Amino acid sequence: MRKRPPKSGAGRRGRGAADGARSLRTKVRTAKGRTVSSSRWLERQLNDPYVQAAKRAGYRSRAAFKLAEIDDKYGLLAPGRQVLDLGAAPGGWSQVAAERTRDAAAADRVLAVDLEAMEPLPGVTALQLDFMDDAAPDRIRAQLADGRVDVVLSDMAAPATGHKRTDHLRIMGLCEAALDLAEDVLAPGGAFLAKVLQGGTEDQLLVRMKRSFATVRHVKPKASRADSSELYVLATGFRPPAG
Repeated sequence: MRKRPPKSGAGRRGRGAADGARSLRTKVRTAKGRTVSSSRWLERQLNDPYVQAAKRAGYRSRAAFKLAEIDDKYGLLAPGRQVLDLGAAPGGWSQVAAERTRDAAAADRVLAVDLEAMEPLPGVTALQLDFMDDAAPDRIRAQLADGRVDVVLSDMAAPATGHKRTDHLRIMGLCEAALDLAEDVLAPGGAFLAKVLQGGTEDQLLVRMKRSFATVRHVKPKASRADSSELYVLATGFRPPAG
């Protein structure tokens, strides 16, 4: 059964979405067959105000509020803009992007790409594809009205290993691959937003981004858990290479 889309305007509440959503804290005991770590994860989910707010707003993930908050501050999304959402499933970022890029033409403005199939969303075209395939840029451009996008989003993260250096290298690899694609499909002036981990974006990658974009910065929205090492790198003002 298809879930109802969020009520109109819900995505503009990114900064205070969890405000006022106080409730009694739920304690989870370690049950038979459940590890201590899984019990802690479940307890955190049950008591996370953004998880609760996402359910109330009809979003597929709490991550929707991260994008909403970043967009509230930096204005990445606007009616009529084309958006490419990489690693989109389950679709929280695509929902926010579709809300904020919807225009009178009523055309899908968001292209969501993921290895896994994704349940349909209003205003979103879903493409089941490995974006790192050599043929991916051509397949993606074929889905776009003019072959270009205004914004490329990536909230991807490789499965955690528990080894900080390994996890950092894995997520930086995903970020670099997403940037490769962004530089291939972004329109002039476009923006790129991708998840990284604290420890800094690798110097070489930052240098490259500063050559391709007018402004590059790190952002950490309030909706990111305080104990999480995740950050986002935001690059705006894309400058295609000459020639």
